[in-house]
Amino acid sequence: MEIGSFEWQQLIIDGARQLDIQLQQEHTQGFAVHALELHRWNRKMNLTAIKSPLEVAVKHYLDSILPAAFIKAGSSLLDIGSGGGFPGIPLKIIMPSLSVSMIDATRKKISFLKHAIRILRLNDICAVHVRLEDLIKDLNNHYKYDVITCRAFSSLRHFAMNALPLLKPDGALIALKGKDAETELKQMTAMDNGTFRMELDKKEGSCVYLKVEVSQWNLPYLNEQRLLITLNPC
Repeated sequence: MEIGSFEWQQLIIDGARQLDIQLQQEHTQGFAVHALELHRWNRKMNLTAIKSPLEVAVKHYLDSILPAAFIKAGSSLLDIGSGGGFPGIPLKIIMPSLSVSMIDATRKKISFLKHAIRILRLNDICAVHVRLEDLIKDLNNHYKYDVITCRAFSSLRHFAMNALPLLKPDGALIALKGKDAETELKQMTAMDNGTFRMELDKKEGSCVYLKVEVSQWNLPYLNEQRLLITLNPC
C-alpha cells in the first residue's frame, strides 16, 4: 500500500466509519494530496517522524478528524503547533465552512503549510509563523476564536493557561492526547459538578473554572488509545 493510493484512501474511509465519521472520496483525495506533499517535503526537512502509509493514515488523518463532532460548522478555529498541518488541514478538508488559523514556531513548517494551502486550493485558512506567547500579546487576538485545538503540543495546564485569552467566552479548547494525559487530569484540582479549577495568577489569586469532558477512542487498525479532552470556561 502506498500513501495516496485508492487502497490507502479506502483504509481511511473504513477507519473513519469505525469512529462514526462519514467521509467521502473527495475528502480522502484531499488527504492524499496533502500526505504526498508532506512525504515529499519530509525528504528535505523534518516535518514528521511518521512515515509508514498505515501510520500516516491513522496517526495523522484519522486522529486529526476526531474533533469534528465537537466543532460547529462555521466556527473560527485556531490550531496551535500545527506542524505538518494536523489537525487543522484535515478538519478544514472535511468541514469547509471552518475559518482556520494555524500557527507554529518553526518557519520551515509554516512554509510547508502555506504550500499545502495553495496546492489544495483551500480558502479561509492561513498559516502564521508565531509563538503562542507572542500571539497573546496582541490584544486584537483576544476572545477571537470559537475553538482552539492542539495535538500533543504541551501539558493541559500550559495549553489552557496560554490559550484561554484567545478563546471566546462560549468557546472550547480541544486537546488530542495519548493515555498519558490521565495523569495530568488526576493532578488537576477537582471541584463539584465535574469542573476543575486552574489558577492563572497566584499572586492576584485569579482563577478560572473549566468544565472538562474526556472522550476516549482506540484508533482503528493500531488499537492505540486516544483521549479527546474538551475544556469549556464556566
